[in-house]
Amino acid sequence: MPPKYFPTHGHLLVCQGPNCQARGSALLHRALWNHLERQSLAYYKRGGTLRLTESGCLGACSYGPALCVYRPDPGGAGLEEAWYAAVDFPLAARVAQATHDRAPLPAEHRYGPNEQA
Repeated sequence: MPPKYFPTHGHLLVCQGPNCQARGSALLHRALWNHLERQSLAYYKRGGTLRLTESGCLGACSYGPALCVYRPDPGGAGLEEAWYAAVDFPLAARVAQATHDRAPLPAEHRYGPNEQA
């Protein structure tokens, strides 16, 4: 029997490096996971489309917690990526909802490639 495939609109990664953990990234990951569950946004829920993973360092060590999202590019040209520093739960929830809805991603606290000032 082949594994079950769950289509997704995006993959969110929450840094669990030591500096981000000191700034609450473990709690952020748990709160975001609970939110995805409650809102049926998790990829394995009916209607859900998001994957959430703990990650290693995302490079914003002095500005954590850090979050990164990868999703299909709206223009159909590969993957869009967005990187966020100093993420709190309300911002993480907005990023998740925008990813699920295939809407524009929030601009605040972005860094790195495709940064929006």
